[in-house]
Amino acid sequence: MNEKEISEIRRRFRADKHNIAHIRGCYVNEKKEIIAQFDQSMALLGQTETEQIIALLRKTLSGGVDKNLTNIVFETQQVVGSPEHMLLMKLRQSELKDDAAAQTLFETIIAALSIEGNFLILLASDRYDVPYRAKDDAVLEDSSEEVYSYILCSICPVKLGKNALTFDGKESVFRNLSANWLVGAPEAGFLFPAFDDRRTNLYGALYYTRDASENHPELAQALFQQEILMPPTEQKSTFQSLLGETLSEDCSLDTVQTVRERLCEMIAFHKESKIPEPLTVTKSAVERILDSCGVSAERKEDFSQRYDEEFGENVSLSPRNIVNTKQIEVKTPDVTVHVNGERSDLVETRIIDGKRYLLICVEDGVEVDGVNIHIS
Repeated sequence: MNEKEISEIRRRFRADKHNIAHIRGCYVNEKKEIIAQFDQSMALLGQTETEQIIALLRKTLSGGVDKNLTNIVFETQQVVGSPEHMLLMKLRQSELKDDAAAQTLFETIIAALSIEGNFLILLASDRYDVPYRAKDDAVLEDSSEEVYSYILCSICPVKLGKNALTFDGKESVFRNLSANWLVGAPEAGFLFPAFDDRRTNLYGALYYTRDASENHPELAQALFQQEILMPPTEQKSTFQSLLGETLSEDCSLDTVQTVRERLCEMIAFHKESKIPEPLTVTKSAVERILDSCGVSAERKEDFSQRYDEEFGENVSLSPRNIVNTKQIEVKTPDVTVHVNGERSDLVETRIIDGKRYLLICVEDGVEVDGVNIHIS
């Protein structure tokens, strides 16, 4: 699913848009014990509670593709008859009314998920009459081309709030509000099936994690029997280490700047072109950049081998996960400098009288500890 398709489904989660008849789920304590299960009609909930639940579900479709949201692609044999896919299909086809399937899902999540404290598993089922979209991208609301039936799961931490002091204006007295258990934003979740090309795709699902540094691979493995790529923050640090270690003496400032600039150009072109599909870069594309920098064949071979070891063969990365387009960080053991991402030309290295220097071209507006200084 691309960002446009995800946004279309996310817009469903509004009080006047959704067709969610009931919410199903369970409440789990810190010992991973189910202490309550529920199957509540949305019609019996108050307006405030309904809006809050819908908001929680909507957050499970937030964030960036390949960052918070990962496209899961099932293999053909999984769709034909694997237990994990059959479970998801039972939940979808029964609109969450299959008690045995719901219980199996709860137990699967509880056993796999590494999360501290209490948490809530929320399940919702919705049917979307997909409106016809004309060639000029105009949407005809009264003309539906298919019905997209799907389930959405949100796993939300539940934490104890703090006591609070309040003032009762009517009685002119202070009162203490006791701490309550509060449902937080989803930590993880998923959408099934995928909504690709604005159509149902039983070969896909969308997996969500809130934290870009922790994507709970153990949960994805349990739910989909699929290995997912390391978290975005880890992708960046791994790529940086891989580049520096394998290129060794060939890893100059010019080489690092060139790699960064080419990746940033890809990101800018993708954005300007409004290409709906997520942007990825292959190992071969990075190797071509290294080749243009004059990196030796031996170093490129080392890079290729280590890339496969760290990320896997034929794995593409999102450039947005491995470069920061907004700024460049130049760091030594004693000094850290942040440079505007579009002004890498201001930084250079030079050897003067046998000593290595990092030079930054400056004009006016130089400050040290907030004080403007003059360079003479």
